[in-house]
Amino acid sequence: MARSLNKVTLIGNTGSDPDVRTTPSGTRVGKLSLATSRSFSDRSGQQQERTQWHRLTFFGRLVDVVEQWVKKGDRLYVEGRIEYSQTQDEQGGTRYWTDIIVNEMIMLGAGAGGRTDAQPQARGGYSPPARQPITEPEDDLPF
Repeated sequence: MARSLNKVTLIGNTGSDPDVRTTPSGTRVGKLSLATSRSFSDRSGQQQERTQWHRLTFFGRLVDVVEQWVKKGDRLYVEGRIEYSQTQDEQGGTRYWTDIIVNEMIMLGAGAGGRTDAQPQARGGYSPPARQPITEPEDDLPF
């Protein structure tokens, strides 16, 4: 029996505050963008930088953590899986989406978001341990 793997690991800075919504069925979903950059020298020796933007999606208790602690500019380590989807826009065209469904996250500290502390200030009596992974249980797979 062949197995497959769909796993993504990213370290980057958030490009937005989390957008948390509740679906009609009552499921809370959090979304935010994450920027990863790489530097390289082009053929002429000039230093170049390329930034890629990733759409992150959070479910379960990760939504609560992201909503409470993550702000634009913060540095995150995330692990998850890639999911592709498509929707129809108002003009009838098809839009394609690539999302990273996050199942583990480590907050690496504030970036350009304005906070200067490496660990978030407690809100609501909860303060997550610094640099500890926050994980969602994996789906039970039949293999």
